[in-house]
Amino acid sequence: MPAWLHLMAQSLWPLLYAGLVFTVPLTLASFATGMVLAFGAALVRLFGQRWAVAAVRFYIWLFRGSPLLVQLFVIFYGLPNVGIVLDPLTAAIIGFSLNVGAYNAEVIRGVIESIPRGQWEAAYSMNMTRAQALRRAILPQALRVALPALSNSFISLVKDTSLAAVLTVPEIFQAAQRIAAVTYEPLILYTEAALVYMVFSSVLSQAQGRLEARYGRHALFSPGR
Repeated sequence: MPAWLHLMAQSLWPLLYAGLVFTVPLTLASFATGMVLAFGAALVRLFGQRWAVAAVRFYIWLFRGSPLLVQLFVIFYGLPNVGIVLDPLTAAIIGFSLNVGAYNAEVIRGVIESIPRGQWEAAYSMNMTRAQALRRAILPQALRVALPALSNSFISLVKDTSLAAVLTVPEIFQAAQRIAAVTYEPLILYTEAALVYMVFSSVLSQAQGRLEARYGRHALFSPGR
């Protein structure tokens, strides 16, 4: 067996272990928290008071307009200067969540606005409140429309978690860096790390395709349903 292939075989489990123990939980926690932020921000943009809308617009502008790497550095390395010290994993989750929330807030707002006005009127004709209409009629349609964009955001987040290595989170890329520092084979290790990310992304892409096939076609709400 060639030396490079032997090295890849030896390092495969440490990379997979880092992915399963750190990358996957980091991705899930960040995306779930980010979606809560995104949904809340979208609702504020659509129905909130003027001051709240202005605050949310500033949040979205700030996190969409600055690099994710800079955001992570500010949270982990900058906040201790004002007395806020976070462990690496917590800082990474906060940074990724805020970033995901800013981007997906606009996705959710856009798809809610894309639902025909007649759907709201149909819900109101059944004596639904705005909250009930949103929950029962609008959101089920909007989320189906948003599914491809949100799935792509999730897959992108899996790859973006490699930036957590700068915060010393021992995810896939950090594991590859540590092995490369010992073996002096960065090309092989970083290539292998890229392949592991590709495997994770490919699995998620397949899942995305199945979800879109199952839920992608949305039926409009009507009073008769």
